[in-house]
Amino acid sequence: MENKPTTPFEDIESAHEYLTLLGQVLLECGETVEADLEAQQGRGLSRRVEALRIVVYKLERLGEHVKTSRRLLNDLRSLRRLLQDERQPRGLAVDKADCTCEERVLVSPVVTVGAQQSTVP
Repeated sequence: MENKPTTPFEDIESAHEYLTLLGQVLLECGETVEADLEAQQGRGLSRRVEALRIVVYKLERLGEHVKTSRRLLNDLRSLRRLLQDERQPRGLAVDKADCTCEERVLVSPVVTVGAQQSTVP
Protein backbone atom coordinates (compact mmCIF):
# COMPACT_ATOMS: atom_id res chain seq x y z
CA MET A 1 0.00 0.00 0.00
CA GLU A 2 1.34 3.44 -0.94
CA ASN A 3 1.63 6.24 1.58
CA LYS A 4 -0.27 9.19 0.11
CA PRO A 5 0.70 12.66 1.35
CA THR A 6 -1.87 14.17 3.67
CA THR A 7 -0.59 17.76 3.44
CA PRO A 8 0.27 19.77 0.32
CA PHE A 9 4.00 19.87 1.14
CA GLU A 10 4.55 16.42 2.53
CA ASP A 11 6.82 15.39 -0.31
CA ILE A 12 9.28 16.95 -2.72
CA GLU A 13 7.03 16.43 -5.73
CA SER A 14 4.17 18.47 -4.30
CA ALA A 15 6.53 21.30 -3.29
CA HIS A 16 8.00 21.25 -6.81
CA GLU A 17 4.51 21.40 -8.32
CA TYR A 18 3.60 24.34 -6.07
CA LEU A 19 6.72 26.27 -7.09
CA THR A 20 5.94 25.59 -10.76
CA LEU A 21 2.45 27.05 -10.32
CA LEU A 22 3.85 29.99 -8.35
CA GLY A 23 6.33 30.70 -11.14
CA GLN A 24 3.50 30.76 -13.70
CA VAL A 25 1.44 33.14 -11.56
CA LEU A 26 4.44 35.44 -11.12
CA LEU A 27 4.91 35.59 -14.90
CA GLU A 28 1.25 36.45 -15.45
CA CYS A 29 1.32 39.06 -12.71
CA GLY A 30 4.50 40.57 -14.15
CA GLU A 31 2.87 40.89 -17.57
CA THR A 32 -0.11 42.67 -16.01
CA VAL A 33 2.08 45.09 -14.08
CA GLU A 34 4.20 45.81 -17.16
CA ALA A 35 1.02 46.63 -19.10
CA ASP A 36 -0.02 49.00 -16.29
CA LEU A 37 3.44 50.55 -16.36
CA GLU A 38 3.22 51.24 -20.10
CA ALA A 39 -0.22 52.79 -19.65
CA GLN A 40 0.96 55.05 -16.80
CA GLN A 41 4.19 56.28 -18.43
CA GLY A 42 2.39 58.70 -20.72
CA ARG A 43 0.28 60.23 -17.94
CA GLY A 44 3.09 62.00 -16.08
CA LEU A 45 2.58 60.20 -12.76
CA SER A 46 6.25 59.71 -11.93
CA ARG A 47 5.75 58.28 -8.40
CA ARG A 48 3.30 55.69 -9.67
CA VAL A 49 5.59 54.81 -12.59
CA GLU A 50 8.55 54.39 -10.21
CA ALA A 51 6.47 52.22 -7.90
CA LEU A 52 5.40 50.01 -10.82
CA ARG A 53 9.03 49.68 -11.95
CA ILE A 54 9.96 48.51 -8.46
CA VAL A 55 7.10 46.00 -8.52
CA VAL A 56 8.30 44.64 -11.88
CA TYR A 57 11.85 44.33 -10.51
CA LYS A 58 10.70 42.58 -7.33
CA LEU A 59 8.51 40.15 -9.29
CA GLU A 60 11.45 39.31 -11.56
CA ARG A 61 13.71 38.69 -8.55
CA LEU A 62 11.10 36.51 -6.87
CA GLY A 63 10.66 34.59 -10.12
CA GLU A 64 14.40 33.91 -10.24
CA HIS A 65 14.36 32.67 -6.64
CA VAL A 66 11.41 30.38 -7.41
CA LYS A 67 13.23 29.01 -10.47
CA THR A 68 16.34 28.34 -8.38
CA SER A 69 14.25 26.66 -5.70
CA ARG A 70 12.61 24.43 -8.30
CA ARG A 71 16.04 23.39 -9.56
CA LEU A 72 17.16 22.61 -6.01
CA LEU A 73 14.04 20.49 -5.43
CA ASN A 74 14.68 18.69 -8.70
CA ASP A 75 18.24 17.94 -7.57
CA LEU A 76 16.91 16.63 -4.26
CA ARG A 77 14.43 14.39 -6.09
CA SER A 78 17.24 13.00 -8.23
CA LEU A 79 19.44 12.38 -5.22
CA ARG A 80 16.61 10.70 -3.33
CA ARG A 81 15.96 8.39 -6.27
CA LEU A 82 19.63 7.59 -6.50
CA LEU A 83 19.89 6.87 -2.77
CA GLN A 84 16.74 4.75 -2.79
CA ASP A 85 17.97 2.84 -5.85
CA GLU A 86 15.00 4.10 -7.87
CA ARG A 87 17.37 4.77 -10.73
CA GLN A 88 21.02 4.15 -11.47
CA PRO A 89 23.45 6.94 -12.31
CA ARG A 90 24.27 7.35 -16.01
CA GLY A 91 27.07 5.16 -17.27
CA LEU A 92 26.69 2.62 -14.47
CA ALA A 93 25.22 -0.65 -15.64
CA VAL A 94 25.47 -2.96 -12.63
CA ASP A 95 23.21 -5.82 -11.76
CA LYS A 96 22.08 -5.11 -8.19
CA ALA A 97 21.78 -8.80 -7.39
CA ASP A 98 25.52 -9.25 -8.01
CA CYS A 99 26.57 -6.39 -5.70
CA THR A 100 27.47 -6.77 -2.08
CA CYS A 101 26.66 -4.04 0.40
CA GLU A 102 30.27 -2.77 0.30
CA GLU A 103 30.16 -2.37 -3.48
CA ARG A 104 27.17 0.01 -3.37
CA VAL A 105 29.15 2.94 -1.98
CA LEU A 106 28.41 6.27 -3.65
CA VAL A 107 31.46 7.96 -5.13
CA SER A 108 31.72 11.72 -4.66
CA PRO A 109 31.83 13.60 -7.99
CA VAL A 110 34.95 15.56 -8.85
CA VAL A 111 34.43 19.25 -9.46
CA THR A 112 36.96 21.34 -11.35
CA VAL A 113 37.24 24.89 -10.03
CA GLY A 114 39.77 26.99 -11.89
CA ALA A 115 42.96 24.96 -12.07
CA GLN A 116 42.22 22.93 -8.92
CA GLN A 117 40.14 19.80 -8.58
CA SER A 118 38.16 19.04 -5.49
CA THR A 119 35.85 16.25 -4.41
CA VAL A 120 32.32 17.15 -3.41
CA PRO A 121 31.40 15.50 -0.08
